[in-house]
Amino acid sequence: MFRRAMTLIVAAALLVGFAVAGLFLRVPYLVASPGLALNTLDEHDGERIIGIEGRESYEHEGGLSMVTVQYAGGPDHRMDLFTALSAWLSPNQAVLPEEVVFPPDRSVEEITENQTLQMDSSQETALAAALNELEIDYETAAVVAGVSEGMPAEGLLETGDLITRIDGEAVADKAEAVEEVQDREPGDPVELTVSRDGETEEVVVESAESEEGDPVIGVLVGNDLEFPFEVDISVGEIGGPSAGMMFALGIMDRLSPEGLTGGHTIAGTGTIDVRGDVGGVSGVQQKMVSAQRQGAEYFFVAAESCSQTFDSAATGEIEVVKIEELGDAVDALESIRTGTGLDELPRC
Repeated sequence: MFRRAMTLIVAAALLVGFAVAGLFLRVPYLVASPGLALNTLDEHDGERIIGIEGRESYEHEGGLSMVTVQYAGGPDHRMDLFTALSAWLSPNQAVLPEEVVFPPDRSVEEITENQTLQMDSSQETALAAALNELEIDYETAAVVAGVSEGMPAEGLLETGDLITRIDGEAVADKAEAVEEVQDREPGDPVELTVSRDGETEEVVVESAESEEGDPVIGVLVGNDLEFPFEVDISVGEIGGPSAGMMFALGIMDRLSPEGLTGGHTIAGTGTIDVRGDVGGVSGVQQKMVSAQRQGAEYFFVAAESCSQTFDSAATGEIEVVKIEELGDAVDALESIRTGTGLDELPRC
């Protein structure tokens, strides 16, 4: 009897010990949970999310919502073992190694700043993609956004240089500039025509070989865009590039007399470039849950991210539509708005 009692006491003590350890033991993981769903056609914190000045704009019923992921944990916030295990058992959450979001060689401040820059860039490229789809003209150029130390372009190109031609071929944006540079063997020269301080200069840079075996010259190229009217997008402190597609659709809706949704609510996620190509993102399952909680009928997802939707807990009534480029999303919205061709929408 005494031995049995001691066994129970020891077991209880161990259980309490494990419970205390679970509460206080820090583990290097993050928990990803469904975040906000913001209708880009509406307001956020008292401000219209997409504001347009200098051109006639419209307000319509319906929703084109961006969706987010909320992360718990990280270098500045303790993640305890119990919370991580609980999230691992949840169908709507994901547990990730801390370094996925917070690489050990970068500070939290650097990561936050990068997320802000990505958001700003996604808003600008979304506007460009939307205007391309609406056939509204604007000015664009490829610009040197940075020069890497120790690379061939150091001392030859400068931040702010506008790249107008490569090997005699006109380039209009970042994508064309990158394509032209990569259309050669590593080691081959790259002849660039650049505009610097209002002067045109010819620069020849010998390409090097990247770790992937591609030709590079060691510059970060961006898009220098000038638009005929002002579009201001306000989403508070949300960062990252994954709302690009939905920003582009929201801008198009606000510039279109008839609107795009027909009163339906659509959510989605995917990056976008100037040409309208939609790129993959992470956290799709959590974003689908956010969309479903908002009452979205359809969820637009980048084709590259389709595999993330297969095991999602957010099945219910929401329908997933695969998007490769902005035109696909516009076509899908036309089907949703008119109620025709719904069975032919591209699925994951």
